[in-house]
Amino acid sequence: MANHSRKNFLAVGVDLGSSHVRCVILAFEDSNLRFLGYGQAAARGWTRGRLTDANAITESVHYAVRLAERMARVTVESAVVGVGGATLEAFSSRGLYEFGRPRQIEPSDLSYAVHLASRVRLENDRLVLQMLPMDFTLDGRAGFRNPKGAICSRLEANVHVLTCSAQEHHAIVSAVHAAHLAVEETVFEALAAAYACVLAEDRSRGVALVDIGAQGSNLIVYDGEALLRASGIPIGGDHFTRDLAQCLKLSHADAEQLKIEYGCALVGLTSDSSLIELPSPDGRPPREATRRHLNEILEARAEELFLLVKAEIAKSGMEQSLLEGVVLTGGGAQLSGMCDMAEAVLNCQARNGLVLGVEDWPEEINHPSWVTAAGLAMYSARLKSRQEPKPRVPSLMGMVLR
Repeated sequence: MANHSRKNFLAVGVDLGSSHVRCVILAFEDSNLRFLGYGQAAARGWTRGRLTDANAITESVHYAVRLAERMARVTVESAVVGVGGATLEAFSSRGLYEFGRPRQIEPSDLSYAVHLASRVRLENDRLVLQMLPMDFTLDGRAGFRNPKGAICSRLEANVHVLTCSAQEHHAIVSAVHAAHLAVEETVFEALAAAYACVLAEDRSRGVALVDIGAQGSNLIVYDGEALLRASGIPIGGDHFTRDLAQCLKLSHADAEQLKIEYGCALVGLTSDSSLIELPSPDGRPPREATRRHLNEILEARAEELFLLVKAEIAKSGMEQSLLEGVVLTGGGAQLSGMCDMAEAVLNCQARNGLVLGVEDWPEEINHPSWVTAAGLAMYSARLKSRQEPKPRVPSLMGMVLR
């Protein structure tokens, strides 16, 4: 990559999905983000959400990045890479910092309390992917989001710790390096998606995001700038396809095509009585099924997904407080009726997440499956545009994007 001034540079995100690898290149110019290029490749090297062939992932990354470079007419050297999937685990931790006497809290005190909270004992083969501050407790009084300047003698930081498999994380980073791309940072995929499509005012009123991938989904719950919960859910878009393949005796490819063309996650939103011709092997007579039967299969899986989401949201205590509802991203969010099912189960509004704040974002990729890649590129821009390598901490988001 050519030399760029601090105000003008490239920002790149690579989304290592289990069905597709997606790359987005943005230009950061005078504090504005402008779209330059994108590339997509079929993902190989994953088996049920687990990395099983690093060389295949390297090839997919290389192809997607080269396509994006060709469109953008630039060469990139580094990117922010998304991490999620089955190995993700999250838990809350608390760090206690006792001053010895009452005094005013400084930003360095907040950072140190968060640092103490991050010193957790992990199981073998686990590493901290991200550490996300929730709030602070001052002399036993909880719920402070940014207590800089307040006076206390006992400061506690409450944080949400995201961990992943150290072995798989190392394999992912090595696979990207083998594609001649340096890894600037690895970021939880749902957090990156929220960075691209959820505004600060939405977070302030309470919002959840569900990133529905091929093999699984990721959930995050915000209350203001505090991320209250992050978790993985073992249901993704491929489970819908496999249900159709099994129940209707179809190949996986035929089931996927039927899901795209005729599927709906909620019965009653389509012409349920209409007949659909089911693909049959050569030499077999054609078969038919009602669209209602097809959608009943999809509805059962969609309801299961959002019941699991509802249980996770309840653990955060926000089941009655999501004033901005739920945002759906990922390829699985594009199934017709998913927002309707989310609203029916979660009892709040639901919408598809779309990329916000990027000039010239093309219409052909203006849908939920590209939000994570865009968020990773925007995260890269944020990291590169900071004035100091380790700035003081003015807010919870400042600590998240450290």
